[in-house]
Amino acid sequence: MGAYNSNLDDIMEEDMHHWYTKFMKESPSGLITLFELKTMLEMTGMTEEANSYVDQVFITFDMDGDGYMDFVEYIAAISLLLKGEINQKLKWYFKLFDQDGNGKIDKQEMETIFKAIQDITRSYEVPPEDIVTLVYEKIDIHGEGELTLEEFISGARDHPDIMDMLTKMMDLTNVLEIIVRGQRKPVVY
Repeated sequence: MGAYNSNLDDIMEEDMHHWYTKFMKESPSGLITLFELKTMLEMTGMTEEANSYVDQVFITFDMDGDGYMDFVEYIAAISLLLKGEINQKLKWYFKLFDQDGNGKIDKQEMETIFKAIQDITRSYEVPPEDIVTLVYEKIDIHGEGELTLEEFISGARDHPDIMDMLTKMMDLTNVLEIIVRGQRKPVVY
């Protein structure tokens, strides 16, 4: 990952025209649908949780909520993942976990996302229930079983072990590698 990581760091320094050309080649309509994203990232035959996670990632990057990812949203997503400040990433993680959009993350929402991530990465080292229990024991300061954005950000920042775990679990480097390399399988209809 080390040598490739340096290439990822240089991505945003490339000519914007190059990125626009690449985007238009992948999606000639100028818009990427959820189905096209899943096809581009070779994500088929996933579990229900994994499928839901990919849907949620798409929704968080579809900033105007029109059901498509346009070039500006595409660049913003790549920029956040590569160059985003920690507070920006934590806000994005929170939005991803908050599946019902009520401004709070409950244990079930967090567990669902962690299960999905494990299904996608095929890494089952720590049960999602154990991860959620650890997170809530350390950062649910009021013991309500829900985390607000403020609790989530301050809790993650105050507990380096939680921050490290979130950073590792939410790492989308493999997705970026597919985007950078353009390894898109042709869609057969």
